[in-house]
Amino acid sequence: MELNNLKRQIGIFCVLLILPALCSAAFTKSRATFYSTSDGLGTPTGRCGYGDYGRTVHGGSVAGVSNLWRDGVRCTNPSLCNSNGAYLVVTDYGAGDRTDFIMSPAAFSSLGVNSTANDELRKLGTVDIEYQRISCSYPGQNIAIKIKESSTNPGYLSIVLFNVGGTCDVIAIQLSQSGSNTWLSLQRVDGAVFQISNPPSGTLRFRFQVNCGSGLQWRLPKNDIPANWRAGATYDTGIQF
Repeated sequence: MELNNLKRQIGIFCVLLILPALCSAAFTKSRATFYSTSDGLGTPTGRCGYGDYGRTVHGGSVAGVSNLWRDGVRCTNPSLCNSNGAYLVVTDYGAGDRTDFIMSPAAFSSLGVNSTANDELRKLGTVDIEYQRISCSYPGQNIAIKIKESSTNPGYLSIVLFNVGGTCDVIAIQLSQSGSNTWLSLQRVDGAVFQISNPPSGTLRFRFQVNCGSGLQWRLPKNDIPANWRAGATYDTGIQF
């Protein structure tokens, strides 16, 4: 995948990071570092377009990735590293010197076996890790459609999906007016953000084209979006991958 396509198509997925001494053939070697925030959580300005959700999801244990897009992570120093690795959610695009993961302070701290080890890892700044993509889990939560604040009913609709579980990649999104069989494709703007100008009036139904590892398929939400949808609102789809 070309780098420009990566930046545009990156969407939320979950990874496991482990420090290299815990090596396994199922993991890929790389490096990780961290950025600073006042509260240790993520940033609301991540490339995926999640806003404040991208800052706080999974307790702020989030990261930006470079050319990985699909794979996952763990720390490799036996004296410092948590053998369970660090479970994190990717919400941003970021690249460094041979460094594929740029993690929030909360995510980076979870690599260490204890607080002393975490201090040592932070002093190192950049550490060798291994990664592996794993299934995202949002117990008790369905996939949600967030209407971006830039939307205006009825002239323009921009959305982003929250709580996307499993290991499914959302490839495309279409919508139709409730009761119609005419489907209109939304354009992927950047990251996980999709948009359409002049969407149909009335109640809207969506469908998602996903790849869960066994080829492309369409998934239909149980719940429609009401005709009076508004910018900033979040709607429960009634389904989970």
